[in-house]
Formats: sequence, C-alpha cells, structure tokens
Amino acid sequence: MGLSTRYDWEKLQQFCASIFTKAGVDKEVSSVVADSLIQADLRGVDSHGVVRTSIYLKRIEQNMIEPDAEVKVEQESDATALINGNNHFGSVVGTKALEITLAKAKEKGAAIVGVKGSNHFGTGAYYALKAIEQDMILLVVSNASQTMPPTGGIRPFLGTNPLAVGVPSGKEVPFILDMATSVVARGKIIVASQKGEDIPEGWAVDKDGRPTTDAEEALEGSVLPLGGPKGYAISMFIDILAGVLTGAGFGRYVNNMYENWEQPQNVGHFFIAVDINRFMPIETFKERMDLYIQDIKAEPRAEGVQEILIPGEIESRRMAERKRKGIDLPLKVVNELNEIGERYGLNLSDATFHAENNNEEACHHVNQ
Repeated sequence: MGLSTRYDWEKLQQFCASIFTKAGVDKEVSSVVADSLIQADLRGVDSHGVVRTSIYLKRIEQNMIEPDAEVKVEQESDATALINGNNHFGSVVGTKALEITLAKAKEKGAAIVGVKGSNHFGTGAYYALKAIEQDMILLVVSNASQTMPPTGGIRPFLGTNPLAVGVPSGKEVPFILDMATSVVARGKIIVASQKGEDIPEGWAVDKDGRPTTDAEEALEGSVLPLGGPKGYAISMFIDILAGVLTGAGFGRYVNNMYENWEQPQNVGHFFIAVDINRFMPIETFKERMDLYIQDIKAEPRAEGVQEILIPGEIESRRMAERKRKGIDLPLKVVNELNEIGERYGLNLSDATFHAENNNEEACHHVNQ
C-alpha cells in the first residue's frame, strides 16, 4: 500500500481533536487533550503521545472518564488550593490546576495546588513549558497506578510517579527536567511491545521478579526504580504529596487505566510555582541562567563526547526537527488511528506529511 507513517504535527493534532469531538467531547476540551498528546510526540516522548488516543477514547466510551465534569476548587487560601478533577481528562484537570497555581504565584510570590480525582495527565513538561512562558519556575509531580515494586519487593505497588521542573532562561534553551522515578517510563516498554522489540536489561523484571529483556514479560511484571532505593524513595514521596495529601488514590488505590473498567483512576497531582520577580528582576535571572548554562556547556568533555547538554535540550531540538520533518508513528499506532478514524468518518491520510509543502517556518514555537 505504501502507507506513510509520517504526519504533519498540526494536521495530526486536528485529527486527534476531531476524534474526541466526534465522540461527543466539547471542542475546547478536545483541543487541550490533542495538544497535550502532540506536544509529547513533538518532544520525542512517544509513550505519552497519540499512542494514548485509543485508550483515552475507550475510557470515554466506557464512562471511565467524565469529559463534561466540572473541575472544582474544594479548598482554597491565598497561596494554596485543593482541586477535585471529578474524573475529567487529566490534561484538562492539569491545565486548570496550572492556571490557578500560576495566578496565585503571581499574586503571592509562590503557590501550591494539589489535585485529586484526575486521570493520566500527559507529560510534566507540558505544564513546565507553559509556566516558563509566564516567567515562572514550576515543579509538578503526579502519581500513577502500580507498575513498580518497592525495593526488595517483586510485586508492583508504586507508580512510575513522574517529576517535572521547568526554569526559564534568556537566549539559552530553558531547563526542563521531566522524568519518571523508574529506570524508564512504562509507556516506553508499551511502545517496544508494539514494535515487537526487546528492551534493555535493567529496565524491568518479570512477574516472578526475574530480570527480563522481553517487553511482553516486562508488562506482566514490573519496571524497576531509578537508582534502586533512591528512586523508590522519591516515588514514595511523590505519592505522599500527590496522593495521600490531596485525597487522591495512593499506592494500590490508584486504578490502572488499561485494566480497571469498574472505577475511575483517581490520580493525584501536585503543583508548586515560584514567581522569579519576587527574588530578582526576571531579566537579571535569565542572564544569570544563560551564564550558568554556558559555563556548564563549556566544561571539559569526556572522550568521545561532542557536546554537553542540559536537561530538556535534546527534546527542544527534537521538537524543532519534528515540526520541520513530521512525526513518525509506529505502524500499529497508524492502524489504530485509521480504525478509529473510519468509525468517526475521519481520514488519517489527510494528516500525511508532505515535505514539499513544508518549510523552515515550522521551526517556530520551539518552546510552545
């Protein structure tokens, strides 16, 4: 058939948004969800990109996500808030929580917002970049369903519980840390499974706690904590903040979006924002950040190392490249999207990337 698997990012985003709209989701909500997915693909975090479209859609169809729910502030002070997502899309709940966090931080200098009743909210970088656009430092964490054992255990108990931090810079690429507390995000093992590829040793264990390079066995078993007991401890702390403190699920009480079709996920998030201007003028801070980054990148390099990179720099470059050259999708994901598109009268091939119609203007919004 010669089916292309490379897609124009803007057209693919519109395709995904249209899917959710056709499924009965409000147009504005659909736009936020699709934006979250595409931004992940653009940054190269394919495990959190349009590969998630089918599971999001299935959870809508099975009434496991409430796309018409009202995201409510349940408790509030000058610099804090507790938000109940009421089982809305995680990216919508997260976006609302971020807006409240940044508004309060601008008013009071810093703010903390907890979230309960949410779902998978995409990448933490999605929110960090939005905070950077408003000259804020952001730390955001989320818990997740059980995929990782405590150190010394063999059964999944903790989620891969991600941590993201965003810090603005001036001329240099901003600092974006976005990491799972496992050696690797489980979504990457899912992608490997879809491609029929093995995974590196040290990523996961099978259901009996034995090391495995088989992606299918890994999905039946557990991913491993980053740095052993250190990753386990950080994951547990995130679960305390995002789950125990907010009233969301925690540990074994966060429900799996792929396996539990009886109860909502009840994922928790935790946002902390700092207004840089309360410490020094933002331009002074950006100049200092640029100097800091330049000094790091000028450090002597180990043998074979071409360049010292800062967290988020690879993803920033990848975003620019994928905007220019299109987003490659695994054939299994293409087939899934084609099948969904046919159900709703949408044609994925309309989003096919055509190099002759693309030019360097696609480089804009690198930090969008």
